[in-house]
Parts: sequence; structure tokens; C-alpha cells
Amino acid sequence: MTTSRRTVITAAAAGLAASAATTGTAHAAGGGDSAGKGDAVKEHFGTLADGTRVDRWTIENGRTRLRVLSYGGIVQALEIPDRHGRRANVSLGFDDLDSYVADSPYFGALIGRYGNRIARGTFTLDGKKYQLPINDGPNSLHGGDKGFDKRVWSVEPFRKGADVGLTLRRVSPDGEMGYPGTLTVRVDYTLTAAGDFRIDYEATTDKATVVNLTNHTYYNLAGEGSGSVYDHRLEIAASRYTPVDKTLIPTGELARVAGTPFDFRRAKEIGRDIRESHQQVLYGQGIDHNFVLDKGITSRPEHFLTVTEPESGRVMRIATTEPGVQFYTGNFLTGTFAGTSGRVYRQGDAFALETQHFPDSPNQPSFPSTVLRPGQTYRSTTVHSFSTR
Repeated sequence: MTTSRRTVITAAAAGLAASAATTGTAHAAGGGDSAGKGDAVKEHFGTLADGTRVDRWTIENGRTRLRVLSYGGIVQALEIPDRHGRRANVSLGFDDLDSYVADSPYFGALIGRYGNRIARGTFTLDGKKYQLPINDGPNSLHGGDKGFDKRVWSVEPFRKGADVGLTLRRVSPDGEMGYPGTLTVRVDYTLTAAGDFRIDYEATTDKATVVNLTNHTYYNLAGEGSGSVYDHRLEIAASRYTPVDKTLIPTGELARVAGTPFDFRRAKEIGRDIRESHQQVLYGQGIDHNFVLDKGITSRPEHFLTVTEPESGRVMRIATTEPGVQFYTGNFLTGTFAGTSGRVYRQGDAFALETQHFPDSPNQPSFPSTVLRPGQTYRSTTVHSFSTR
């Protein structure tokens, strides 16, 4: 695990063919179709330092192909066609397990128990104070230094009618990363017959706790490793956002986006206003903020966002049940990561859209609650739909 990133990536690139021949592949029955046409393909991806095996699963439906790791529930690749039918991977990631373990900025990861930041890593619930790991300046980020993104999940393929998918399960024990309650989690990654990528989250607890699950895929609709996403056109149905302090914790205000770089109510290029001298942009070194969706919390996923890449013609529309989305413009990609294409990732080479409840909600009574109690079931759904223009 102490091998340098350059050595790891060079070795991975040189050994891809050998790896495919030696790791072994298994096909999980998906209803009788040929592999890649409804079947789930399971491959040995690597082994952790403690000897735990990590697998990669591949599913395909329509023209969409998804590759997922049992480590961190990571979306390693999401391949969709351009306007000419040419398929490309539009998500950032690594070719080898060591790179994910050593220093990944949450590429493609399943995030929990609490997506985003909690101020000073503390919150009080039912009169008791809980302390979480501090792993982002003075705050706790994405569930702590060993959150769900660094755990191995059990994975089972499934088929429902014309849809195919993977069910990921994990039981997070009481006290893990400081969070109360034994949390039983199920996440379904589904490719629909139309080629949509749907994520359904579900969790129950035996003790009052806080939960905020999301996925941290980094997108570049021109293709992974192709360069800046600043020319992508983005539209978000959000009239407000949550300003932050210098440590990126919300101040509690729901500020209007009008007249700020955060106004995406009409489609505009992601990079158009990103270099404005606005205090919030300076704090985030770009955009790294929660947008308050006009639709609020909904029982079924509702569309709130469209992003278009002009050269390829790829369009992604997102619908969710959640009240917010963290829009992050890849501000901390600093040229120290090389991905599956072998190309180096730099600032602005991808964006993340993490559907969620708001950051620091356990410490912000005015925000929608993230408390989950025994007898209740946490549910959240986000759907990514793809087309071309």
C-alpha cells in the first residue's frame, strides 16, 4: 500500500491483459441472456492488505454498461453512447485497487453513514453528544476516515422484468465511526431497459441515529480523461443554496442564487462564472455547495437537473427524492491522479452531483431532519437518464 502512485498506475496499465487472463471471471445468471446482455459478470479485482477479496461486477442494459466494485460500492466505469453511437466511460476512476485504497478522492464511491460534512465532527441526539472522526480540516466528511466508501459490501445480481442490477448490502455496527445504532443498509444499482442508471437506498436502525447516503461519481460527459468540463451546459431547478463558512460548513442561511455564480436556473456553461471574485467561490476554490432544490423532498424521484456536453451530444438528466444536491466542480483534482485512460486529472476535469439532505443537518435544526429511529425505514432514490442531441 506504500507503493507510489506512478508505479501503481504503470504496473496496472502494463498488466491489464495478464490480469484479465489470471484473475478469473464468473457469470451470474441474469435470466438466460448472453454475458453483457443481461448477465452480471464477476471478476476478481484485487485483494486488501487483510486478505479480503475485492470483486468487480459488470452489468449492461440497452447501450449502457456499468462496472461496480465490492470495495466501497464504487462505480468504476459508466459507459454510454454519444450522438454517433460510440460508447465511452463518463466516470472518473482507477484501474487498480491499490490506488482506490491509497488516496482516492471518493471516485465513484457509495457514501455513508453521512454524506457531506458535519461541523467539528460532533452532534447531539436525544440529549447525548456523539464524536465522529475529524478527517476534513476541523470537520467530519463523508462518514469519517473509514466510511462506507472504504468497506467491502456483499453484492448480488438481480433482474426485474427488463431491468438488471446489483444489490449491495452491509451491516454497520453500533458505534462504527462514532455513529449510534446498528445500521442495516441495502443499495440497489439498476440499469433500466431504457439505459437509465437508478440508485435506491434503504436503511434501518436499532437505535436513533443520523443517516444521509449518496454516491460520489465524478462525471465528464465528453469521456473520462478528456479534459475540462467547464463547457458542459448545466441547468438546476434550485432558487437557493446553502452558503458556507471557510471550512465549508453551512452558515444556516438559504441564500438566493439570483445574481451569483450559483444561478443555474437557466442552462449555462459550468465554467462561465466559476472564476468570479465571489467569497463563496473563493471558499470552495470553485463550486462545492449544496443546492436547495425547488421541488423539496418528494415520495418519487422528480427531475431537477439537466447537463449537456456539446461535442459528444451526451445529455444526462437527474431525478431524485432528495431535497438537495451537492454540486462539486472537481476543484481539488490537482494533477496527482491518473485514471483508467492513463491520463492525469486536473482541476475542473469532472463534476459530482451528490443528491442528499443538507450538510451538517444534525447541527442545523432549520434544515430537513436526517434522524432515523427504530421502526422507521430510510429510503432515497436517484435516477440518471441518458440521451443525445
